[in-house]
Amino acid sequence: MFVPSHYRQPDTSWMVDLMRSNPLALMVSNGPPEAGPFATHLPVIFDPEGTEEPAEDLAGLPLLGHLNRANPHWSALEDKAVVLLSFTGPHAYVSPTVYDVTPAAPTWNFTSVHVHGVVEKFDSTEETLEVVQATVRAFETKFGNNWDMTDSLDYFRKIVPGVGAFRIRVTKAEGMFKLSQEQKPEIRDRVVQSFAGRGCTRHAQTATLMSRLP
Repeated sequence: MFVPSHYRQPDTSWMVDLMRSNPLALMVSNGPPEAGPFATHLPVIFDPEGTEEPAEDLAGLPLLGHLNRANPHWSALEDKAVVLLSFTGPHAYVSPTVYDVTPAAPTWNFTSVHVHGVVEKFDSTEETLEVVQATVRAFETKFGNNWDMTDSLDYFRKIVPGVGAFRIRVTKAEGMFKLSQEQKPEIRDRVVQSFAGRGCTRHAQTATLMSRLP
């Protein structure tokens, strides 16, 4: 991903926060020439067993994911294959009317993290079940109501044979936080106020990130 220097994240925590808050990633990997690349939207979490502080480019960070084994992407996915995970965060269109200057041009403020990593596929039912349970715990804590899965574990065991789970060991990550950094402070403030007043969660989240810029 091409990231101009002024659109890079202020620090690593910005990438980590975006990935945790927007865990439905697009995983892309190469397929055979006749099929072309594969792309699948799937939930991705930070491996709870990864305890080390992430490097500046997240190298070495372990992630966990899963998809349907009936998906041809699973069959095409090989151990030690290199994949790309694309996480999309808050974004919003910027109308030139907000700038209140002429000449001007419209643009789109957006946030994204591209993660490159090496795949390790899990074959055993127990390993796959552990990934599914870890995913439930992560999402119930952040997005749900701390649902207790205990009474559903037998059901999980019935459906897990149809699930393909894997770990991705990150080799590098790049963050793109295009948030009007090239504009003068007063114009950037007008964009923030415009987004904050829209009554839309996506716009409000974009405004919040802009307000956090150094």
